[in-house]
Order: sequence, then structure tokens, then C-alpha cells
Amino acid sequence: MKQPSLYKLRGAVRITVTGGDIEGLINLLAVQGLEVWNLRARDGRRADMNILLPDFFKLRPLLKRTGCKVKVTHRRGFPFFVARLLKRKFFLGGMLFFVVALFALSSMVWNVEVKGNVKIPTDEILTAAKKEGLYPFQWSFRLPSQDKLSRQLALTLPDVTWVGVTKEGTNVTIQVVESAQPNREPLMNPRHLISKSDAVVTQIYAEQGRPVVQENTRVKKGQVLISGILGDEENTENVVAKGDIRGLVWREYQVEVPLVQKLNTMTGESKERFYIVLGKWAVQLWGYGKVPFTSYETSSNHDPLTWRSFTLPMGWLTETDRETRAHEVQQSVEWAKSKGLEGARNDIIAKNGKETKIISEKILHEKKENGKVYMKVLFEVEESIAEELPLVHSQGE
Repeated sequence: MKQPSLYKLRGAVRITVTGGDIEGLINLLAVQGLEVWNLRARDGRRADMNILLPDFFKLRPLLKRTGCKVKVTHRRGFPFFVARLLKRKFFLGGMLFFVVALFALSSMVWNVEVKGNVKIPTDEILTAAKKEGLYPFQWSFRLPSQDKLSRQLALTLPDVTWVGVTKEGTNVTIQVVESAQPNREPLMNPRHLISKSDAVVTQIYAEQGRPVVQENTRVKKGQVLISGILGDEENTENVVAKGDIRGLVWREYQVEVPLVQKLNTMTGESKERFYIVLGKWAVQLWGYGKVPFTSYETSSNHDPLTWRSFTLPMGWLTETDRETRAHEVQQSVEWAKSKGLEGARNDIIAKNGKETKIISEKILHEKKENGKVYMKVLFEVEESIAEELPLVHSQGE
């Protein structure tokens, strides 16, 4: 007979019929409208067939009439799956808990991100959003509509022209467009620009004020470069001196570099720890015990669960401890000199700005002693040499 539709959902059993009038039983099944399929007769005294689960319970009177016996050899379908599941109460409870927890976690706001703000502090925007009911660990169904949130935040926050709120999975993004405000120049008291060190002026540009030195002029520390006093003896005006003055400065460095370098290398041995991550919490699953290495480096890898384009607030975290071994490397004198000069150059640029130029360098003294290289180096550097001096403290030019 033809296999019935949705038999796996309705449930079916494979039975073996023995003894009695098997042909008569098959005829009665057809008369009663009971669906069977995959019927196989064996030497007239035995037959195998599939039958729907609801029809199986209607066989008893037919078996009595024909004198046949039935043995179930296989069960399949959804009803039997549910029955097996109900026997495993702990597994069923764990699965239900996982589904409920996943639904609950995905129904919360886990992260609120602010974009587009430059002048308005992020904390101020998050505080305003919290007053409107938008904050981490808030239920999604308790949030006001996104349009309402946008309108309320635009009214609450100062100096904004538009606020947009978008929600993707458990993440909420607040996009802010700040209103254009004219730049307010800070109020400044009248001042001179003076030299912060002994130097030779290479470039001077006076945006405001009166320059009192020229290029290629040697100046001393504290000497006025651009005056904030305009006019003559009878008519004077105090202004804020502005400009850019660059000059050559000589800097002496004492450099000390060891010839023996201590390095750490990986041995290839490692130990891992695995965690399940739920929001901001991590529960260790395995990898317990002390780290078996004396020296090691630790790295971590977070792998969140994703569904379509959504990132769920749960996943896996793997921490790996990799064993390291220290060893010493003997370096040459030339290598030590190169490293020492490079460090001194970097220090000069870090202290005086990226626009600083090193014109020349000269090693005045060099020696090797106690496993180290010592050098005295003179650098010729072009840098900004101006600093401010308020007029109220100055005693003239």
C-alpha cells in the first residue's frame, strides 16, 4: 500500500504478524480502512508491515478474530521522540532552561553605543537616554518606540540638530548630529613670545605683534622674539603676540646601551582554559589547575555566538598560556651605538614635537666598559623655540 503522508509526525510502528489467518487479517485491515505499507509476507506463516500508531491500537479485535499474534520490531515518529525525551527529565529541563535563557538574554539591551558626538560628552548622552528608559540590561519590550526616543533625546540634549536611535539584536546605537557652533577663541591676556633656550633663529613668522629679531640671529634664553607692545613711546597698545619661531638648538645626550640583550622566546608548550560567556560574566568549564610554567604569556580569544546578522550576548572564551624562555644575546658595539642613537633621536622628537628636525649629530666621546657602550652625543636640532611671557610680568624688552 502507499505510504501515508506525515506518518513521522503521527507516529508509526513496524510489526511482525505470526500464526493464525494472516491473509484474513490483511483483508480485515483493508475493510476497516487501517493504513499499512511496506508489507512483506514470509512463507505464509509470517508477515512484516508498517502501521500508523493510532491504527495499531485498533488491531486487538482483529487479532482475536484471525488468531494472529503481533510483535513490534521498530518504532519511529514524533510521539516516540517525545516519550524518550520525557524519560530524560534532566536533559529536557536543561534544554528548556537553555531555550528560555537564550530568549531572555536576546530580549535585553546589552550595549548602548553613542556615535557622532564631538563636543557633547558620551556620559551626558547616556544619562539622558537612561532617564528615557534606555540603558544596558533593560528589557527590549519595555523600551519606548525608536521615534519617541529620538524626539525626547533631541529635546533633552543641548546643541543637537538630530538624534537617531536604532536597535540591532541586543545592541542599541544612538547617532547624534551636533549643531554647528562658531569656534570661540579663548580669551588671552597680552603677552610676549620669548625664546625658551639659547638658539640661532632660522625662521620667524609674526601673526600678531612686533618681531624684534631676524633670521640667523643668535638669541639667549628668555630674550623677546615677538613683542606684544605696539606703537611708540606716546601711543602704545598691548596685544597677544602670536607667531611661529624656529631655531637651531644644541642638545647633549649621555647614551648608555648594554651589549647583552635579554630576549623571551616561545617554547611551543601551552595550556588552555575554556569559558562560557554570558554577558559580562564568564564561567570556566575546563582547564583548571595551576599554570605549569615559570615564565609565560597569556592571550585570549572571544568567540561570540551569532544568529544571522545579530551578535548574541553569549559565546566562548579561550585563554592560552604559552611558555616562554629567557636567553641572552651578545650584540656588537656597532649595534649598540645604532640603538643608542636611535633612542636619543626618538626622545628628542617626543619631547619637542613631530615637526622637530635633527640637522646633525656628533659623537663627542665613546667607550666600552663593564659590558656596556657609553657615548656622549651632540645633536643640532631645528625646533620651535617660542614660549609665552605675560606682559604683566615683563619689565620691558
